[in-house]
Amino acid sequence: MKQPSEHKKKETKSDVDSHKLAPRIQNRRAHFDYFILDKIECGIALVGSEVKSVRKGHVQLAQAFARIRNGEVWLFGCHVDEYVESNQFNHDPTRTRKLLLHKREIRRLQQRLQKEQSATLVPLEIYFKRGYVKLLLGIGKGKKAFDKRAAIKERDDKRNMDKALRRG
Repeated sequence: MKQPSEHKKKETKSDVDSHKLAPRIQNRRAHFDYFILDKIECGIALVGSEVKSVRKGHVQLAQAFARIRNGEVWLFGCHVDEYVESNQFNHDPTRTRKLLLHKREIRRLQQRLQKEQSATLVPLEIYFKRGYVKLLLGIGKGKKAFDKRAAIKERDDKRNMDKALRRG
């Protein structure tokens, strides 16, 4: 007889191939503009045509941010392109979307935002997990201009060192 720890979930074809079909859309601008203090994974409420657009990678997160209103977390400024193959009942590309979190997670986010001065909720990445669209949300604190310059200098120095090491 098998012990409970020996039971493993069988991987279905959809679990194995889902990472190949759907892209991971990253907000590369977020790491440049913010110090990311903490990250949390949450679901996102989408309509069918939005899911298809996300699966094709037609999402822009650069200007997006999240806010807590009336005990719920909402995503603003995220542009999900209209699905081309859809009919006239297509979605609004710039509508606000509800983020799906437990109440205790929302309370923890609120406490963290109140504790940190000038912190904001920044979407870092959208990806698929077991067929569901997930959003990686970060608590970010804005960088000043000199912080950004230092990050650019550090990145360039790292790139130059890597080039020198490759040359021999």
